[in-house]
Amino acid sequence: MSVLHGIWHGLDEAFFMFWETLWALVLGFVLSGAVQAFVSRREMQRVLGDHRPATLGRASFFGVISSSCSYASSALAKSLFARGADFTASLVFMIASTNLVVELGAVLWLLIGWQFALAEFVGGAVMIALLGLVAPRVLPSRLVEAARERLARRDADHAQPESARDFDADDHDLAGQPLLARLRSRHGWGDASGYTVSDVTMLRTELVIGFVVAGFLAALVPAEFWQSIFLTGHGFWSSLENVVLGPFLAIISFVCSVGNVPLAAALWHGGSSFGGVVAFVFADLITLPLLAIYRKYFGLALTVRILVTFWAAMALAGLAVEYLFRAVRVPEPARPAMVVRTGFEWDYTTILNILALVGFAVVYRLYRRRDIGSARYAKDPVCGMQVEIALAPAHRLQDGRNVWFCSDHCAHRFDESPDRFRAALAPSVAAIRMPEDAPATARDGGAP
Repeated sequence: MSVLHGIWHGLDEAFFMFWETLWALVLGFVLSGAVQAFVSRREMQRVLGDHRPATLGRASFFGVISSSCSYASSALAKSLFARGADFTASLVFMIASTNLVVELGAVLWLLIGWQFALAEFVGGAVMIALLGLVAPRVLPSRLVEAARERLARRDADHAQPESARDFDADDHDLAGQPLLARLRSRHGWGDASGYTVSDVTMLRTELVIGFVVAGFLAALVPAEFWQSIFLTGHGFWSSLENVVLGPFLAIISFVCSVGNVPLAAALWHGGSSFGGVVAFVFADLITLPLLAIYRKYFGLALTVRILVTFWAAMALAGLAVEYLFRAVRVPEPARPAMVVRTGFEWDYTTILNILALVGFAVVYRLYRRRDIGSARYAKDPVCGMQVEIALAPAHRLQDGRNVWFCSDHCAHRFDESPDRFRAALAPSVAAIRMPEDAPATARDGGAP
């Protein structure tokens, strides 16, 4: 009976963590979808050619308005780099797109306090400044150029047909229209709804894992365990140990993006320092699956340097934020006896959640009714993400149809078991017939 009670307690904690943050998640996903639909990826590529401060500022801005999925942001950063963007600017784009986003800040605020939401943006700026200063000096140009050549060879082996590269010439492409015209466009909001729904689909596994694991950690792991791994009572040295340990826990957790915020709440509840929790949240870009992807993209030598550079920047940013907040007397949030209260109440959270569910139903209806006959987008059959065809990082040919992916990670999963994802290959914009004069590698499914 005690085992069943423990399982119920963990699931109860997990559900009410989700309930507490539901409206913020919906709001964040809707805003993110709208911005992704109305901002051109080609403009990003064009203005990220160096690592001057102004360029890194633009990379940060473009990251903020892009998807918060770690896999998608790493794939987009890789594509920008392969097409001429500076490597440091590409890394800054990744940092901003996963750590300086609305939904992450909102969930942090609701679960563990506004101080952590503020720390996310302040620490993100510190990380970006550190990368801009350090990355060009510790990431050798010979390795960077070797990585660019490596990606160029991969792109040649996976060449897209002309019909895909010219897709931005579609008759309803909005990129060249004024912003107000785009905002009034039915096609534009259809695309925005597609991004919103696909982002939710793409991140649902991460979110479920994050909330469930955090619920069980909060409910079942005793405080003594956390106190044994997070040093306390040694001043600066305790803070230093915590910010170094935080990213290590993120590396082995396998949970990225917004999904690691519930785990951060469990760490704060368990006794980690303020800076240690902040460093843990920042470290969603160096989980083991992502490191394996970087190795395929850039090679082992550059991946090791990226890991060390990111880990150091994340730890230093967490430490800097902790001591900066102390200096300006920003109070640390209280450590609650439980991460969230369990049980329904008729309060502002319930009202906002009801409104959010109604709003998401409207967005989903728009998504289902949108005109996709001449759209520029396809749906990744593996993760469900909406992909801009002209900039898709990977594609394959299946049953005479092109299939487009948000990243090589999803393409490789598709290669391993295409039958598993066959149901997701219903006729759609992802199923454009291959022209007869397409490159042979594309007709062969993009395989080398």
